Amino acid sequence: MTSALEFHGVVKRYGRTRALDGLDLSVPRGSIFGMVGSNGAGKTTAMALATGLLQSDAGTINLLGDGSFNAERHAGRVTLLPQDSRFPPHARVEELLRYYGCLQGAGGKELESSINTLLDWVHLSDRRKSAVKTLSHGMTRRLAIAQAFLGHPELVLLDEPLNGLDPLEATRVRTLLRERRGHQAIIVSSHHLADLEAICDTVAFIEKGKLVRQDSLAAIIQSWHRITYLLTHPGPPRDTLAVLTPGVEWQTAVDGKELTAIFSQDYSPETLNAKVIPLLLASECGILEIKRGSDLETEYLRMHNA
Repeated sequence: MTSALEFHGVVKRYGRTRALDGLDLSVPRGSIFGMVGSNGAGKTTAMALATGLLQSDAGTINLLGDGSFNAERHAGRVTLLPQDSRFPPHARVEELLRYYGCLQGAGGKELESSINTLLDWVHLSDRRKSAVKTLSHGMTRRLAIAQAFLGHPELVLLDEPLNGLDPLEATRVRTLLRERRGHQAIIVSSHHLADLEAICDTVAFIEKGKLVRQDSLAAIIQSWHRITYLLTHPGPPRDTLAVLTPGVEWQTAVDGKELTAIFSQDYSPETLNAKVIPLLLASECGILEIKRGSDLETEYLRMHNA
């Protein structure tokens, strides 16, 4: 079984509204999977269905190769970080993690070791004896991220995990999540597309409860088939570039200071640069930046024709 989670034609209705309208998804095992969509697209509903908090009205869900969520079959194997999670205010950090660890089926020295590792992981070791009510919003969010990884679950679902984190801690958490690639399947839902681009290897665009596109991040942002040159002065005309690089499609900004090459497997980025950069230098147009690929935000907006 190569998928950690599969949705096939899943429908979820709230009255006359379809939160999910035949959703198809396939989350590879060991991947960091990004879910992108506007408010109300169905991302949170999909996570709730996957973890058994809601029941679907149609379609099938296969969780870790063992069918839809079952408390006995999936005990300790899947965790969820809701977008608006809350903890008992008087509970202490260490006690709370111990409690959630027991719910995940962990215990003894292994659980204590996991708690120590996770507190260090989210930079809260010095607050282990603190009551939740004394933590800042960002600290509480980091505690919630820690609890989602207790017990070494095979599938972790994180709904807007970086909300409320300061830039330093957000960077730290992104790094930590990347380190989990290959060890667990992690699904991340976020409106901050730069965060998803920094951590995900697979991305799904979801709108109005349907899958619009799912592919590797590299394919979506065209990292191997697109190069943009940012210049201080207008570059050579497209005709000149086309003669130099047959088979490459060139796009230019109105002011001529941005050149974008779109190419097939006939060219590697290195081969294209070897041909184009000498021409740009000879033209004295001033190379400010060479950027490979597009970005997730641009591709998402392009999908909406925005």
